[in-house]
Amino acid sequence: MNKEEQVLLAFRELFNKMVWLDKLKMEDSLKGYKPSEVHCIEYIGKNADSNVTKLAEAFYMTRGAITKLTRKLMEKGIIESYQKPDNKKEIYFKLTKQGKAIDKLHEKLHKEFQERDKAVFEQVTEKQFDSMLSFVETYSRHLDGEINKLTL
Repeated sequence: MNKEEQVLLAFRELFNKMVWLDKLKMEDSLKGYKPSEVHCIEYIGKNADSNVTKLAEAFYMTRGAITKLTRKLMEKGIIESYQKPDNKKEIYFKLTKQGKAIDKLHEKLHKEFQERDKAVFEQVTEKQFDSMLSFVETYSRHLDGEINKLTL
């Protein structure tokens, strides 16, 4: 196995371990909500004037799938739609009080996970962080280019 394969395998294994560990607590604390719903709630909570197009781009999903997801969240009373007075065509989403509570709980869980992993990150130097971030950004730009080729 060459270095490239080792890196990709290590990233996959690392991600899978994080997901497995986090999933147990997330499912227990956020019963009744699918991960896609929770991440949609998080996105809407962090991004003003979220709409179907922005959500579809952020999650690499079709607009139809996002429409279905947001409809479910509206039915559950987690988000609500609104329009701007100057643009009656576009529909935006914002969190309800219940949605904000779920977002806050989700954020709290992420902080717990960060605390759990703090010992590892305290050992990483600035130079190591910069190197890792540079690699991730370069690889992400490459994948963006590949995605654009497929969607044009």
